[in-house]
Amino acid sequence: MEVTESISDGLKRELKVVVAANELNQRLSDKLNEIKGDVRLKGFRPGKVPIDHIKKVYGRSVMAEIVQQTVSETSQKAVADREERPAVQPEVSLGEDQEEIEKIIEGKADLAYTLSFEVLPEIKLTDLAKLKLEKPVTEVSKQEVDDAIQRLVDESATYNEKAGAAADGDQITVDFEGTIDGLKFDGGKAEDAPIVLGSKQFIPGFEEGLIGAKAGDQKTIKVTFPDDYAAEHLAGKDAVFDVTVKKVGSPEKPKLDDKFASGLGFDSVDKLRETVEQRLDDEYKSMSRLQAKSALLDALDEKHKFELPQVLVDQEFDAIWKRITSELEQAGRTFEDEDTTEEEADKKYREIAERRVRLGLVLAEIGTGVDIEISDDEVNKALMERVRQFPGQEQQVYEFYQKNPDAITDLRAPIFEEKVVDYVLELADVKEKKVAKEDLFADPGDDDET
Repeated sequence: MEVTESISDGLKRELKVVVAANELNQRLSDKLNEIKGDVRLKGFRPGKVPIDHIKKVYGRSVMAEIVQQTVSETSQKAVADREERPAVQPEVSLGEDQEEIEKIIEGKADLAYTLSFEVLPEIKLTDLAKLKLEKPVTEVSKQEVDDAIQRLVDESATYNEKAGAAADGDQITVDFEGTIDGLKFDGGKAEDAPIVLGSKQFIPGFEEGLIGAKAGDQKTIKVTFPDDYAAEHLAGKDAVFDVTVKKVGSPEKPKLDDKFASGLGFDSVDKLRETVEQRLDDEYKSMSRLQAKSALLDALDEKHKFELPQVLVDQEFDAIWKRITSELEQAGRTFEDEDTTEEEADKKYREIAERRVRLGLVLAEIGTGVDIEISDDEVNKALMERVRQFPGQEQQVYEFYQKNPDAITDLRAPIFEEKVVDYVLELADVKEKKVAKEDLFADPGDDDET
């Protein structure tokens, strides 16, 4: 095998690989001799078919297999001998000259092909111990525990039907149907819908429009969907709802005592309070770590600048772009509806793709350098969590992952990332900073994730 580097430009590499025809022919002879004893041809006794005849009958197909195997073996060796790490599987090109390919199959020409790939860059890691980060923290207050327990009490309320007008806090049962510009829309109709007035579970203005209503009333309520409404095709739209009030009920809330706590599975009110406080504390700590992770990723992104393999950036960008355009299409919206243009969006998401690739490579370099490992138990736990996300399809989802190694790899990646983040947070100079709950739960930004 002869290997010649034809391109070495930044991270781009191109190698010319040549395997002599006599080597291919030797491999062919060895293979034919290997299968000789198994060949069965009419007119010959088993194991007695002449090699020349076997070659005449099977030579072409066997040589095609040999060429394929030789390309696989020699391409791997050509890359391995260089001690470089391809960013993705190298692309193999045999050329398009069919006449030349025929000569190779016939054993009359050398096997010559091109290997094209990008290598992973050398990454000089910053001194992780010198990273200075702030970790926002918030303590659970007694008032927050009281409010959380009160919500449990409110949610356990029963409603007694009354003849009077609906007031704030009452539950009202209605049929409704909405239209936008005179046209009905998906999700705009319901029957016997229970609504607790003041709960703010419906569009702003809807619950307020039912204050004072009585059973049997017909109401027309005009509202505007919020600009950030989850169903993007409705966001910012004006709508009209025709509402029929069927029943009004006033709340009867249970007494907060040990009997109430027992109904929720706790021995006493004190145990209920202790559990609620612990859950809130766990929630705050989880958000605190997420904010610290966001700050860490920002710091790592700022400290590391190096050339990125374009193939990885393109793959990441294509995945992001496909998701974004699919969501817009499903919502019936355009980039202009999002106050941007396709060109501006392209630039924004390409920068996000570059950031994710850069951080992914940095975290991989850190994790590999300290031999961070993922146990089978951790992967199995992640698999079970994923399976539980598909109730009724657990067996199919489990079998899918068992049969697809790439899918299992996708489960390992976030586990690896979190372990590396934990490792770096232990090394870095992290100072806790007390903040308000609102600041703790401020969106750290989707762009921070790798």
